[in-house]
Amino acid sequence: MEKKRSSFTGRIGFVFAAAGSAVGLGNLWRFPYLAAKYGGGIFLLSYVILAVTFGFALMLAEISIGRKTGKSAIEAYGSLNKKWGFLGKLTSIVPMIILPYYCVIGGWVIKYFVTFVSGQGKAAAEANFFTGFISKTGEPIVWLFVYIALTAVVVMLGVEKGIEKFSKVLMPVLVALSLGIAIYTLTLPGAGAGVKYYFMPDFDKFSVMTVLAALGQLFYSLSISMGILITYGSYMPKNTSIEKSVHQIELFDSGIAIIAGLMIVPSVFVFTGGNEDMLQAGAGLMFEMLPRIFSTIPLGNIIGVVFFLLVFFAALTSSISLMETVVSIIQDKIHIKRTTTCLIVVAGCTLFALPSTLGFGLWENIKIFGLNFLDFFDFISNSVIMPIVALLTCIFVGYVIKPKTLSEEIALTGKFKSEKIFTVIIKYIAPVCILAILISSVLNGLGVIKI
Repeated sequence: MEKKRSSFTGRIGFVFAAAGSAVGLGNLWRFPYLAAKYGGGIFLLSYVILAVTFGFALMLAEISIGRKTGKSAIEAYGSLNKKWGFLGKLTSIVPMIILPYYCVIGGWVIKYFVTFVSGQGKAAAEANFFTGFISKTGEPIVWLFVYIALTAVVVMLGVEKGIEKFSKVLMPVLVALSLGIAIYTLTLPGAGAGVKYYFMPDFDKFSVMTVLAALGQLFYSLSISMGILITYGSYMPKNTSIEKSVHQIELFDSGIAIIAGLMIVPSVFVFTGGNEDMLQAGAGLMFEMLPRIFSTIPLGNIIGVVFFLLVFFAALTSSISLMETVVSIIQDKIHIKRTTTCLIVVAGCTLFALPSTLGFGLWENIKIFGLNFLDFFDFISNSVIMPIVALLTCIFVGYVIKPKTLSEEIALTGKFKSEKIFTVIIKYIAPVCILAILISSVLNGLGVIKI
């Protein structure tokens, strides 16, 4: 049993670790293709507005719950109100569902990185390369296990020696690599049209789905309703400002997402003239489009190496936080050593990741509600459980323990400047928005309605 709970050394360590959690495939893979698909500038505007209001309030709530209780998600809610202990259990399910399939995608990223490092970038640009790879049985499983093992090594080292030090190195590297590739993209002929599409809001392209997509991205990108922020909050020193930390995390997360869009969206205009089909390409935009782009430009193979190294770093920081959350949940429940817990999580993660990776090959004919395993796990976690957790968290904070309980925790390091806004959003605005996204996402995902 570990008597003393691990902790971050200060605000910089906490901010880099929490930002590392937020900055991941959601920023570099998911955000650009959603921005391309839902009108560029109008999606960007919707996301930024939601992030600084709705996202800000939920992040404040979860981090302060973690620090006030000093517990992971599975016990934090119950320690504040015993009748609401069920919410901790529900929250704890989310990272357990996401971690296995997230590691599958992480394995794909390593495959692409190794492909470009070995000088085979042109092979990756071939039309059937991606589908050919993910439909195999053995190779994707090998890369999956490599990715899980790398994540586990950092988590085994603990909070201060592992997560904090790793994040302090990776976050500046992420920013530098992102800026470098984005700047290069902007020098290419035709990039101006892409920049205009990406930054200039076209209100004719605005729809309900634009807002719903932005809200869904908010959950995925900011690690909301996954138990991660509660876990990291429980490691946060009492003399660290929660309010300032959340502002900095959102700055990192939104900054990286916007830069990622600058890497990818203008590229579509450079190489296809803004082809509508390519803008609507969806999840395949990064894995299928970018290798083709790299193959047509000078030093494309080297740029491919740098880009997929960037994606790998971003994915790893997020999978570390997911695994750390699962490890923390198990430790808080059965009190066993960190190393032993990590090994149990690695075994479980590998086992539960197999359906997601085999769902593109050996088990491709097995569908759940018409979805393959990976898409189903993504749907059930992001579109169903996470909005439910967020809605219940708003009710819990707004009407059960009252916002004042958390405001007092946030104010330990000084005046809580956004207290009134926080209270209004948590009690009135966020519940309505979350309920809308939950109903619409479920009905849309099940094919009942098309928005």
